[in-house]
Amino acid sequence: MKIAFWRKPRVAVVEMHGVIAPRKGALNIGTLTEPLRKAFAAAGTFPVVLDIESPGGSPVQSDLIASEVRRLAEKHKVRVHAAIREVGASGGYWLACAADEIHANPMSLVGSIGVRGGGFGMPALLERLGVEYRLYTAGSNKARFDPFSAERAEDVAFAHALMDELHTRFKDWVRTRRGPRLTTDESAVFDGSFMLGTRAKALGLIDGFGDVASVVRQLGGEKARAVRFGPQKPGLVRSLSRLGVDAAFDAMEERAGGIAFR
Repeated sequence: MKIAFWRKPRVAVVEMHGVIAPRKGALNIGTLTEPLRKAFAAAGTFPVVLDIESPGGSPVQSDLIASEVRRLAEKHKVRVHAAIREVGASGGYWLACAADEIHANPMSLVGSIGVRGGGFGMPALLERLGVEYRLYTAGSNKARFDPFSAERAEDVAFAHALMDELHTRFKDWVRTRRGPRLTTDESAVFDGSFMLGTRAKALGLIDGFGDVASVVRQLGGEKARAVRFGPQKPGLVRSLSRLGVDAAFDAMEERAGGIAFR
């Protein structure tokens, strides 16, 4: 991409703000495919910057988005930088690892390389209310995690096995992307804890301190400006209504025993 002498250098920035989930209004491969494609096509000689503000969410969507970032980076031969704002944890940190360099504020919340799941059980409440719960299944494990049935030891073991497998994939992804930059003390890196940016830098989870504006200047010079790409934003009324809807979805996902990077 040729830049006329009178134009300020432009650096493509992709906004990744919010919970990662396979629903409308959240971060997912559907909402980010087009912004990512446009950003890498417009990058020219400069790296693409990922503007991350996310506590995480769906493991599948985290992987799909990060894989698309790497595919486009290799296709266009473009380096990628990530700038974490307040939070880049769990799935948010998975996205950051798609970058070649990660920046954050010293007080940003970073890491949380782990998996969580769970829900509520209410069989005692039904019994107290005199409610008889009737459930019919074909398949001895079809009703795993049913909130109205007593918890079974084999279901707990099954959940832990799933989470351990996901955790292993998360750790492998971080090792692949961060490589020798990680500290040798992996117990402090992969225990699921989130940490401040200062600690994250000491452990090798990030490369340095900075925000989107400073990273853009670092890459394009003092006169560089960001050209932003991101999911299409709904109108004001729709945005306000989505707040309640998203909160309700988040609450339901927590209670349904879903497994997530959070």
